[in-house]
Amino acid sequence: MRGLLRLSGLIDAMNEGIGKLAYWLVLVAVVVSSVNAVVRYGLNTSSNAWLELQWYLFSAVFLLCAGYTFLRNEHIRIDIVLGRFSKRVQAWVDIFGIIVFMFPMTILIMVLSWPMFMDSFVTNEMSSDAGGLIRWPVKLLVPVGFFLLTAQGVSELIKRIGFLTGHRDEPGEKMHSHS
Repeated sequence: MRGLLRLSGLIDAMNEGIGKLAYWLVLVAVVVSSVNAVVRYGLNTSSNAWLELQWYLFSAVFLLCAGYTFLRNEHIRIDIVLGRFSKRVQAWVDIFGIIVFMFPMTILIMVLSWPMFMDSFVTNEMSSDAGGLIRWPVKLLVPVGFFLLTAQGVSELIKRIGFLTGHRDEPGEKMHSHS
């Protein structure tokens, strides 16, 4: 179990780092959006590339931070119902949800989005808008983002099992494993 908990810690650290990097992407998106607004309304001109960059940055933050959101326990939950049950029951519900609902969905999206990315990459797909950006980088965000979410699901599953087997103090919180 120690090895699995170490793996969980590595996944947590990866998603934590990516989440913190995404803070900077938010700042870049705000700056790009502000400059776009000033240029569009102040100078009466616009650029499709800059508009698309805004969407790419938003997509990057949204997709790359799904795992980080799960790590921080900020995702949508049914706490109103689950909060009435013991931590052990909550851990079992989380395990069930991760295995039955989350993994099939995230893996399916990863598998289905990979060929779309590859096709875009191989053909060097460009935006259909004049002056637009290449498409493959934003299409790569889909399988990568869902990989990060799946990996965090593995980490959370390990933590719940660690809790149920007595190797962790709390099921979903960042806690140190017993030595």
